[in-house]
Amino acid sequence: MTVAHILAEKGCSVATVQPERTLDDAIQLLADRSIGALVVTDEAQTVVGIISERDIMRAVALQGAAALGAPISSHMTRNVATCQREATNDQIMRLMTDGRFRHMPVCEHGKLVGIVSIGDVVKRRLPTLEAEQQAMRDYITKA
Repeated sequence: MTVAHILAEKGCSVATVQPERTLDDAIQLLADRSIGALVVTDEAQTVVGIISERDIMRAVALQGAAALGAPISSHMTRNVATCQREATNDQIMRLMTDGRFRHMPVCEHGKLVGIVSIGDVVKRRLPTLEAEQQAMRDYITKA
């Protein structure tokens, strides 16, 4: 399965935010949409960072409530791993696991076209694992 298949099933909508907005703004957007990360984009919809719940918690732990008024750009992750629609589910799972992150923007020609989460990846992987497990059970009981 590829990222294109995942996006076809779940849609291409991505919650974005501008880097000059505050962490408080980001918290409100995350809470309103019940999501764990926002892609930070410039006016041309180019990915410039990502702000996750983890980034916000780290900022509050270091600076207290004063961090909430800080611009997102001061606490976002700038080095964002992205992928293209052709990436496979296994490739994305490996990158997320190795990099210890849960959200990966999908870009084409430098523009944001979607996002996949570790939940999206696992959801598509489970049927394969269940089928393999059943095939092993069937093989063992027939032997």
